[in-house]
Amino acid sequence: MPIEVHKNIEPAGELGIWKIEEDESFFLQQLHLTVEEQQQLAAIKGRKRIEWLAVRHLLHQMSGREIRGAVLKDEFGKPHLENSDWHISISHSHEMAAAIAAPAPVGVDIQFLVEKIARIAHKFMRPEEMESLEAASALEHLHVYWGAKEALYKAYGRKKLDFKEHIFIRPFSFSLKTGGCTGSVKKGKSQKHFSIFYEKKGDFILVWAVEKRNV
Repeated sequence: MPIEVHKNIEPAGELGIWKIEEDESFFLQQLHLTVEEQQQLAAIKGRKRIEWLAVRHLLHQMSGREIRGAVLKDEFGKPHLENSDWHISISHSHEMAAAIAAPAPVGVDIQFLVEKIARIAHKFMRPEEMESLEAASALEHLHVYWGAKEALYKAYGRKKLDFKEHIFIRPFSFSLKTGGCTGSVKKGKSQKHFSIFYEKKGDFILVWAVEKRNV
């Protein structure tokens, strides 16, 4: 199906969502993968293959280019778009694929709501973050925290980050449909600060983050 969401984000950039209803052959015909991308796809099994393909198709549709830029990875595994100075981030969950592109470092995460997140909350939630949860919205709120930390991890673009020790989300009250908060990545002498936004879309939570400059 066509792009379900394609919108501008603040202060600059684009965000998109694709609802995956096509089969693998559709995306393969559209994408014309590079040899490197074909090798990456060969290592992926099951449903993840279609999600991997869909998010790359989404990025190309968002770009408006006639010729697709390949999604490459740097030495840390962070994706970037061939022949583009913009930062990108991608995510996929079940039948949803999400992508973001902007002049500043960005991250995006989309997650299907699952009850089991409560069982692993202690692994990524700090005490002050846990204290902000309210019983009626705890499931969705936890997913926003998780998505925010995933988005900051991706935007930071370096490995060996601990979600509790290095990624901080300023406690916030959950809003049922859309909302925002702030967060930071602090490791050693490095500190990066982000604006974070989220939306509940059916059974999914979408979160994206944009690095603040000159903070």
